[in-house]
Order: sequence, then structure tokens, then C-alpha cells
Amino acid sequence: MAKAFWKGAISFGMVSIPVKMYVATQSHAMGFHLLHKKCLTRPKQVLRCEQDDEYFGIKETVRGYEYRKGRYVVLRESDFEKVPVRTTHVIDILNFVKEEEIDPTYFYGSHYLEPEEFAVKPYCLLRESLRKAGRVGVAKVSFQKREHLCCLRPHDRLLALHTIHYQDEVLSPSEINVPEAEISAAELKVAGSLIGVMTADFQPQQYEDSYRKALEKIIRAKVQGEEIKATPEPEIEEIPDLMAALRASIEAAGKEPAARRR
Repeated sequence: MAKAFWKGAISFGMVSIPVKMYVATQSHAMGFHLLHKKCLTRPKQVLRCEQDDEYFGIKETVRGYEYRKGRYVVLRESDFEKVPVRTTHVIDILNFVKEEEIDPTYFYGSHYLEPEEFAVKPYCLLRESLRKAGRVGVAKVSFQKREHLCCLRPHDRLLALHTIHYQDEVLSPSEINVPEAEISAAELKVAGSLIGVMTADFQPQQYEDSYRKALEKIIRAKVQGEEIKATPEPEIEEIPDLMAALRASIEAAGKEPAARRR
């Protein structure tokens, strides 16, 4: 059973919609432990204070903010709960925009919102109003010790909340050098044809983490004492004839099963 990690309300004009927030994604990345190289034993993490020359546990730590070199102010959990902002308990919708106006670079987290029983009607009203208008709500909400900028959008029967970066958190690509190249109309046409041949409906269930599966295979082989052979790196060379490469790609894509292309 999913567990809500935040409770509050969506503020929509003069309307307040009590909701619970749930994490919408999870990682399936394989976990590894740090081991002592000599005996393959998991070490215990210890902290050492140089000033007192003593070791201590994580429970004996506090959060400190360095306001001047070597000077800290301590913040306890109760201090974070007292931060005087409205968004501690409110998803405060600021305005509505077209979803495509938000560059994907800004998105970094996804959550689901569930209405309290007595707030189902205004919840559904907001969801359907956003769907009909083709808009998402830009809002602010505080959790995990910071105020997040976010957007609310309809997601099937739910409202989804996606956290987005503030503008000053997105790095400028100005220092990355991409020189311009002259592209002919013919090259554009053939490249467009390749895109057309490879176009399909997005079906997320068709994709899988090939790296994780291959890594699991390596682990099983090492457990059984088998030799591991590395996959040779592909040779990347300059394409002598771009048009010929594009046409060959179109032919290959046409013969390849759709599921394979995914």
C-alpha cells in the first residue's frame, strides 16, 4: 500500500482541495555495498570529531548551516516546521500555462495527488477544467526542507504534480560549442523519411533496462566462476557519404520489427 508523504491542500483561487501526495516513480538501479577489499566484509560507518578526538554515531549529529567560515547555526526538525511560508501545507497555484511552454529540462520529479473523501468534486472539477483548457497549473509547495516550483496536470483519473527547477538552477548551454553546418533540402527530406519510418506510438511497456539485465547476467556468471568477456567498443568513424548512410538506415529500419526498434 502506497504511503502518503505529504498532506495539505491545493489552493485554486478561493477553492481549497485537501489532498495527499504520493511518490510516483521508483528506481530499479542495482544496489552495491562497499566492502573491505581484504576480507569482503561490510564496514560500519563511523564519524570522527577531530576537535574532540572521538568517534560518534549519526544519531549524535545535528544540521548546521555555515553562515561564516567555521561558524554554524543549528537547525532542528522543529525549526524546519516553523518556516513561515504558506506552501508548507498548501500547493499554491500561481497561474496556468500550456504544458509545452515548459522546457523538459526543468522537470525532475513526479508525484500523484489523491483527494480527501469530502474533496472529490472540486478535485475532479480542477482536473477536468485543466484537461478541457489544455493547461497545467504552475504552483509552489514545500516539502523535503525546500520550496519546490511545480506543475499540476491531469493524469488519467488523477492529478499529477511534477517538480520543476527554478530558472537559476538550469545551467546555460552557452559554453558548449556546436558549430553550424550547411544542410541541403535533399538531406532534410531523406532524414525526415527515416524519422517517418521509425515513428511509432509511445508505449512505455515496450522498453526495458538492457544494462541492468546484462549486469545481472555478469553477476550470475561471477557467482558461478565463469569468465566474463567484454563487449567490443563500436568504432565511430566520420560518415563519408551522409545520404547513403541515411538511405541504408531507412532500408534497415523498414526490415526491422517494430518491437526491436523500440
